[in-house]
Amino acid sequence: MGKEQIEVLNALDVAKTQWYHFTAIIIAGMGFFTDAYDLFCISLVTKLLGRIYYHHDGAEKPGSLPPNVAAAVNGVALVGTLSGQLFFGWLGDKLGRKKVYGMTLMLMVLCSIASGLSFGRDPKTVMTTLCFFRFWLGFGIGGDYPLSATIMSEYANKKTRGAFIAAVFAMQGFGILAGGIFAIVISSVFKSQFSAPAYEVDPLGSTVPQADFVWRIILMFGAIPAAMTFYSRSKMPETARYTALVAKNTEQAAKDMAKVMQMEIGVAPKREEEQAQPHQFGLFSKEFFARHGLHLLGTCSTWFLLDIAFYSQNLFQKDIFTAIGWIPPAKTMNALEEVYRIARAQTLIALCSTVPGYWFTVAFIDRIGRFAIQLMGFFFMTVFMFALAIPYDHWTHKENRIGFVVMYSLTFFFANFGPNATTFVVPAEIFPARFRSTCHGISSASGKLGAMIGAFGFLYLAQNQDKTKTEAGYPAGIGVKNSLLLLGVVNILGFLFTFLVPESNGKSLEEMSGENEEEETKA
Repeated sequence: MGKEQIEVLNALDVAKTQWYHFTAIIIAGMGFFTDAYDLFCISLVTKLLGRIYYHHDGAEKPGSLPPNVAAAVNGVALVGTLSGQLFFGWLGDKLGRKKVYGMTLMLMVLCSIASGLSFGRDPKTVMTTLCFFRFWLGFGIGGDYPLSATIMSEYANKKTRGAFIAAVFAMQGFGILAGGIFAIVISSVFKSQFSAPAYEVDPLGSTVPQADFVWRIILMFGAIPAAMTFYSRSKMPETARYTALVAKNTEQAAKDMAKVMQMEIGVAPKREEEQAQPHQFGLFSKEFFARHGLHLLGTCSTWFLLDIAFYSQNLFQKDIFTAIGWIPPAKTMNALEEVYRIARAQTLIALCSTVPGYWFTVAFIDRIGRFAIQLMGFFFMTVFMFALAIPYDHWTHKENRIGFVVMYSLTFFFANFGPNATTFVVPAEIFPARFRSTCHGISSASGKLGAMIGAFGFLYLAQNQDKTKTEAGYPAGIGVKNSLLLLGVVNILGFLFTFLVPESNGKSLEEMSGENEEEETKA
């Protein structure tokens, strides 16, 4: 590696924490705020969609989405996210982080708005439109994962890099919180304007026509935070590491960084012989697999296993709340009341366990390291899953509900003060700059694969073993108790696979990725 390159990158590694670090966290973090809002706000409105579009006259319970529709509405954004992570991750290494960054945001803004507009009024066209735009919304969100992580890791200094990347990811917690709060506000406003009886009193009258606006407003609101950061994103310079190590333009890298860091970085002009590019190994080469193969397996497997557990819990919070009686039976409420209750429960969980968990990671990641936090998180998630599952019948009694919710919140807390944050941080630190965004995309796409298994596997598995007690249209499952036991086993596997991932705490990116040695062997 040329002396000038090292000088630019060293300047970044030892830079004092400055204002530009915080603006980068906010700009990258707002993307994540929007991602979480968009991905999780759907769980606030699925019950409402069922009531509006799948009402059956004379049915004892309010309408609900048929299993295939529920799976499509919940899952299509995850499929989009997975595709976006792979595509934009690869593109971020090809075209540069900055160019691709604006594209993903624009896609998110347009598709947030479009998913709240539907062609036609019958259930089929409304759901098809919703699914189509949720897929492309997911595609944009997917691009945000590798790009935000890579940009933040390449901007940060050595000492606080973990906290900065984790802080970007922690904005997810605020996104989930904002979704819940916004849904509470909107449903309260509509509830006070349009009063309606409970479903059991008047099935048809319990869903006022105006309820159709509620889910649309909730989904479209996600466009606002994304649109607000679009201008700032377009003004961010390309990261110095991409410019110096991938585009091989050390002068430009020094200029960009001198501007944001308000300090002089000296660079000698390029000499002719330095401009000849030495051969570098490719992503699918033997050398890549020898150096980084196990690392990639480690980042992919741990993220995959974590998301099985994380998404199976997150998307079905509302079902768990109903099971323990935090949300009364659907027929005792009108449509808007139900949205309000679901949103309130989700907000409480986010406030008490999701948000604090993320910020605990931010506070401790550079002190105790990524590895320790990830192991600890998987360990406690296993403990609390088993503590919920083994005496499951005990928790279903009315007097033990609060205990159940506390245990359930703790599994969430340790997912976020644990592997949910570290699996995002580590892939942005341990791979060479020219593959960094691609490898992060592959790792996060493995996570989304796990999310799909968690979301849909759990939906079917958690059904009652007695066919007569399952939700409409579902086959008999293995029950909630056995599903939780299974998730405990998944967490044990996550704990074991963590041993494949190296500790990157306090080391420079070039040291972690082996780019220093790579260049030295050529010299």
